[in-house]
Amino acid sequence: MKYALIGCGRISPNHIVAALNNNLDIVGICDIVEENIEDKTLKFRLNSHRYIDYIEMIEKEKPDLVAICTESGKHAQIALDCIEHGCNCIIEKPIALSIKDADAIINASIKHHIKVCACHQNRFNKSVQIIREAIDMNRFGRLFYGTAHVRWCRDREYYDRASWRGTWAQDGGALMNQCIHNIDLLRWMLGGDAVEVVGMTDRLNHSYIEAEDFGIALVRFKNGSYGVIEGTTDVYPRNLEETLYLFGEKGTIKAGGQSVNVIEEWRFSDLLDNPEMVKARFHENPPNVYGYGHTPLYADMIHAIEQDRQPYVTAMEGKKTLELVLAIYKSATDGRPIKLPLTECGTMDFIGRFS
Repeated sequence: MKYALIGCGRISPNHIVAALNNNLDIVGICDIVEENIEDKTLKFRLNSHRYIDYIEMIEKEKPDLVAICTESGKHAQIALDCIEHGCNCIIEKPIALSIKDADAIINASIKHHIKVCACHQNRFNKSVQIIREAIDMNRFGRLFYGTAHVRWCRDREYYDRASWRGTWAQDGGALMNQCIHNIDLLRWMLGGDAVEVVGMTDRLNHSYIEAEDFGIALVRFKNGSYGVIEGTTDVYPRNLEETLYLFGEKGTIKAGGQSVNVIEEWRFSDLLDNPEMVKARFHENPPNVYGYGHTPLYADMIHAIEQDRQPYVTAMEGKKTLELVLAIYKSATDGRPIKLPLTECGTMDFIGRFS
């Protein structure tokens, strides 16, 4: 299967490794900064054709699958162009920065019979998969509530390395960039459909960015469960944790580690398994916060294309997680609860929020 990569920044090595692990034919690699292409080509010993224009690349190489790893504000237009050219897409998080753009991607994929995967790779963590299995088996009984915490550090050097980071036009803040994976997991585990959000956001320690570095929210879900979200890039002096808790009538879990890759608590009334054995078996120790999920996500997407089915993480799922973050932003800005679904909203609505 022919594969091309658009964007050779911070996350691109995970995509290249996933493509290589799945024996994809990497026919093209693209970035507007030629040094980025050179760096990745040398590091991974790629023989791929190099491009600075992604349209030229997809027209010449005609890839079956494209990964979009540019700044977030460019995801939607690139995805639409790729879909128009018949390319299936893996889109890095978030899938877009507005409801309008997310809907456009979904509608275009349906029109052109193209598969689109939102790259929420943490859904493929061993720890997350066993938690999801417990939910599907109804081991929790009624789910009461869950909490998602992302307590990380992003310093001035991080933002200085890429001018788009922390901007409303191309990124958003801590919740949209750093915390969206865990927000996605919380939403997915608690039934998928948020119906009301109360949020607060602030810029406490990064005066040089436009968006928030701290956010908290209460979420009510359609099935009657509740979610608590806390996310920040203000933790000193380095990343502390990313944790997910779920509390139910008959079960309690805690997953932690760098990217929700460690089971720390496993308690169920049915006693179907040994908690210590579960903790040992479903423990991963990735080298960074991106985890090991990209390779299985790619494998699923390849199978989805070959079997003509939807990928495990669809474009609609990407939209719903985007929508939840936007609802938090809107609630924090308006100072009131926000009902979902949202018909329209985007990060550009919040320009000047912390001026």
